[in-house]
Order: sequence, then structure tokens, then C-alpha cells
Amino acid sequence: MQQSAQSNVDAIEAERFRQFIMGVTDYAIYMLSPQGVVVTWNAGAQRFKGYHPDEIIGQHFSMFYTDEDRAVDRPAHALEVARTTGKFEDEGWRVRKDGSRFWASVVIDPIVNPEGELLGFAKITRDITERRVAAEQLERAREQLFQSQKLEAIGKLTGGIAHDFNNLLNVIMNGLELMRMSRDPAMTSKTIDTMSRAAQRGASLTQQLLAFARQQPLRQEPHDAGRVVRSFEAVLRRALPDDMRLNLQVESELPQAMIDPTQFESALLNLVVNARDAMNGHGDVLLELSSVVLANGEVERLPAGRYVRAVVKDSGMGMSPQTMARAIEPFFTTKEVGKGTGLGLSQVYGLMQQCQGALTLTSGVGEGTSVSLYFPAVASDSVPAASAQKVLLVDDQPEVLETAISLFSHLGYEVLAADNGAQALETLRGDPDIAILFSDVVMPGMGGVELAKAARAEFPNLKVVLASGYVQTALRDDMPDIASFELIAKPYRLSDLIRTLKAL
Repeated sequence: MQQSAQSNVDAIEAERFRQFIMGVTDYAIYMLSPQGVVVTWNAGAQRFKGYHPDEIIGQHFSMFYTDEDRAVDRPAHALEVARTTGKFEDEGWRVRKDGSRFWASVVIDPIVNPEGELLGFAKITRDITERRVAAEQLERAREQLFQSQKLEAIGKLTGGIAHDFNNLLNVIMNGLELMRMSRDPAMTSKTIDTMSRAAQRGASLTQQLLAFARQQPLRQEPHDAGRVVRSFEAVLRRALPDDMRLNLQVESELPQAMIDPTQFESALLNLVVNARDAMNGHGDVLLELSSVVLANGEVERLPAGRYVRAVVKDSGMGMSPQTMARAIEPFFTTKEVGKGTGLGLSQVYGLMQQCQGALTLTSGVGEGTSVSLYFPAVASDSVPAASAQKVLLVDDQPEVLETAISLFSHLGYEVLAADNGAQALETLRGDPDIAILFSDVVMPGMGGVELAKAARAEFPNLKVVLASGYVQTALRDDMPDIASFELIAKPYRLSDLIRTLKAL
């Protein structure tokens, strides 16, 4: 009697559960045979798939799949995964009775008896087309916003460039007019000095822009960063007013790091000047160099390994999250008009990307700012120096070639010249005493890199210097081949030329 009563209770509960499943309208919940034939069909399935139970029960569930999915047998794959792993989950296009498609979220679970025999499958499908469409619309909106932000940044960049270069051109053009009109040697000399400073500021601005764009050619070599900083310490201290101090802390026995000393010094000077301005000329600036070992993911985009870290820290007002988010944008500055170009931090950021390093910012309103630079640590290496007396200059621009001839002649070199790569090779073959090839990188026909490789193949002892203001793109595919080539950035000064030739 009790067993019969329990059976009735179980039957009632089963019927209630069946009615509950059949009444669900937001989900298609139905049963499949072990072969994939539909054996039950609820209201939700009928609502968004369009089939009445009499039309679909007894049919294979593969009819809901697209032709493309059936061609690769995805329905059978879904049942096999559910049977062997205990569950199958997927998202994809499914087909309604009227032929229209909807984006479905699907779960298939195997149903087995206590003996482990497969009785069939329970399949739950949900129409998430609206969610997918909303996600796609959000992604398109993000892309449009990103494009808008890029256009805004480009607008600021071009506007800043135009403003600064117009000022520099104004100085040079007016200086030339004054020189034409004046016969006073003192006035002429003063005008030349003014024009020279303007040209140098223009060259510096160009280098900053190229550094941000990651196109600034770097002369990366293993260096003792501590030694570089100590030799540059006097300049850093002079950048601070009398009421401020530079607190330099250098870890003993630092490993060597792959750096371009000139760019590294420029980066530190930018950071120290920023720290000075953030503190309104009062307080101490900390410059710390140390060796750190990073785990994967500890600093964004950096692999695990050993790094030399340079930290510049101030105790100024700090930055808000909004300012932090824009801190490395070109021409973004919180300084007064005329007090900064907004390129300092962006230049440092570009340098670190080129060095396969990283820049991190830590700041908060009222808490000061800390800028950390991470340079990959390497084993030290050295290259013996060399010198030469006969040089071949190659450039397709007559004015540039003429100026280079004058500079090298002034330094006491015997100069030969060519205006293209093919002519340069012929000159080299005709004069075995040429010790240095000094070539522009970007030239029509045979470029500087191709010329350098061909010349080095024929003349293994030839010293090669490549010069360009936009060298990165030209060398991108040839980086493994240029380890033995010296690089010098245009525009270069006599002192830059002397330093490069001395390195040979």
C-alpha cells in the first residue's frame, strides 16, 4: 500500500516537472534519442524555432543546423562530445522553420540509466541573437570611438608640429633676410647663432616625434647604465634649481643593459625636468638604478627575466587617473602655454618600446609621481675601435652630399663621393684603400642597407656607417644583417659625426 502511494507521488511530481519543462518559453528544452531523433518538444522550442510538436517529433535534430555545419557533420560531433565527456556546449547559427537564422547558445547532456546505458540526450537551446547583436554594436561603437580618438590625436599632433615648426621657420627665414640686408659682421654672426639654435630645436623636435613613433634609430649596445648616469649627473643636477636636490642611488655591480646612451640620457633629462616642474622647483628628486628579476606578467608586455630599472620619483602634486590615462599622448601637457611641448613623456615611452623594455607610471593626487623604465639586462660585450683616412660618401641628394663632403674634409679624411648605390660599388672596386663607406639609407634603386651588405660581402674589412632620419622601416627586414653597421641619425652635427667615426 505504501509502495503504491509512493508511486503515485512520484508520478505526480514527474508530471509537474514535465508540465514545468513544457511550459518554459525562453528556452528550447527537449529530449533526443541516442541517435539524435527528437522525442519531446516544449513551448520554448516551438516559440523561437517555429515547429509544432507534430511536425518535429520523430525528426533528426540536425535539421536545425545550417548547411555549412551539416556539411562538416557538426551535429554528430556534438552528440559524440556530449557522450564521451558528459557535456557539450557551443554557440552558433541555427535555422528556424521559415529558413531564418538565429544565434543560439546550446547545451547537450547525456542521459544514462543506473547501469550506465545511454538512454538519450537532454538538449537546451537559447536564442541569444539580441545579445550578439548588442555585442557587435558595442564593438562597432568602440571601434568608432577608437578611430575618433586617433583622429583627435593626429589633429593635435599635426597642429603642434605646425605651430612649433612655423616658429622655427620664422626665425630662419627672417634671419636670412637680415643677413642679406646687413653688412655688420657682428649682426651677421649673431643672426647665424640664432638660426643655428632654431635649426637645432627643429632637429630635437623631429627626434622626439620619431622616438614616439618608434622610428628613431637607436644605437643599442651593452652599457653600464650606472656609469652612463654618473657621467651625465652634472647635467641632470643643472636641470634643477638651487632649492632642489637630485638624490642619486645606484646599485653596485649592476648588469649591463641594452641602451642607446644618448637616448637614455635624453629620457632621464626629460623625466627630471618633469619632476622639477611637478614640484614647482622645491624638494628632492630621486633617481634610482637597480637590478630586478621579473616574473611573466609582472610588468605588462615584458617576459620573465632580469632587467635594469631606472626610477625617477618626485613628491609633487601627482596625477589624477584622467591625466594618467593621457600622460604619454604626444603634445598632451598640463603645463602653461610655452612651458612645454607635451612630447617629453611620449618620447620616453617610444624609446622604451624600441628597446623592448617598458615604462610604468605610479601616481596619485597629492602622492607624487614615480616613472620606472625597464631595460633588458644582458652580458657585457665589447667591439674594438678602428680608424680610417679614406671615406666614400653616398647620398642621392646633392646638397646633403656636398655638406657631408665638407664635414669629412674638415676632419682630415680623403673623400670620394657617389650619388647612387651602383656607382658606389664601382668606386669601391676601383679603390681598395677605401676604409669607410658612409651611405644614406633611403635612396632610389639600391638603398643603403642593400649597398652595405653587397659592399661588406666583397670587402669584409670595410667599415660601414648608415645615415638616415627614418631608418627603422628601411631596416625592419634586415635587422639580423646590420649588427656590424654603425648607425647615425639625421640631422647630425659635427660632434655626432666625430663620435660615430671614433666608434669605428
